[in-house]
Amino acid sequence: MKFGVSTFVWASPFSTQNIDLLTKVKNMGYDLIEIAVEDSALIDWEQIKTVARDLDLQILICGAFGEDRDISSTESRYRQNGKDYIIEGIKIAADVGSPIFSGPLYSAVGKTRIVSPEQKKQERAWCVEILKEVTKVADDHGIVLGLEPLNRFETDMINTMDQAIELVNEVNNPNLQLVLDTFHANIEEKDIPAAIRKLGKDRLCHVQGNESDRGTPGTAHLEWEGIRDALNEIGYDGAMVIETFGQPSEALARATCIWRPLANSADELASEGLAFYKEMFS
Repeated sequence: MKFGVSTFVWASPFSTQNIDLLTKVKNMGYDLIEIAVEDSALIDWEQIKTVARDLDLQILICGAFGEDRDISSTESRYRQNGKDYIIEGIKIAADVGSPIFSGPLYSAVGKTRIVSPEQKKQERAWCVEILKEVTKVADDHGIVLGLEPLNRFETDMINTMDQAIELVNEVNNPNLQLVLDTFHANIEEKDIPAAIRKLGKDRLCHVQGNESDRGTPGTAHLEWEGIRDALNEIGYDGAMVIETFGQPSEALARATCIWRPLANSADELASEGLAFYKEMFS
């Protein structure tokens, strides 16, 4: 298993000005860095690729989905923008050598409402239609789209792995798979190891191994041993990445409900989190 850390731990939005994070992450002992693309115009991808190659550091690409990138929105311009953004993410992933482009592809983070069954059905139909289109693009570029369930406080659409599996089955393209974020799963799953076994190796493309309070892995009450055993049982050989938020933008902090520091420092969280990963999963 390879270990990684998200740029969200230190920076939001990530830009070329944060390029020293690649060296920091490599020196800490990580195998890869997960770059959250909030605004691709802020990032010189050729420069990023050169530094990562020189460091022998793998890049993974994930998305950031706000209101104007929502493929299930009632606003057609937002659905189109979300589709365009996912396609851009696919192309970036292919360019930098990331096998996946991941995130809550189906909706905007922080979108929680009570709506009629008719509206929910329509929003899902828009979502499925666009996911069918972008998975074909992903196939053309050799990229897997990783769809991530979020907890009930961050989305009203896909909270559990059962819901996510149902959506993936409806799209019916092997280039659409699932991401397990243990922070969200700790809220929504009755049994995280059982959910992992239900996913199996063919559906699970990525793991964000986050603690129950989104702080340093290994410092709270998550069932890490059971998670490890279930991942080993299904033969998972992808990445394990810390994704938490050290200095989130105002919009991101509001969407993810980050109101306080999650560790003494971002560096401490990342270094101690990696030490825990290596002890637990190596």
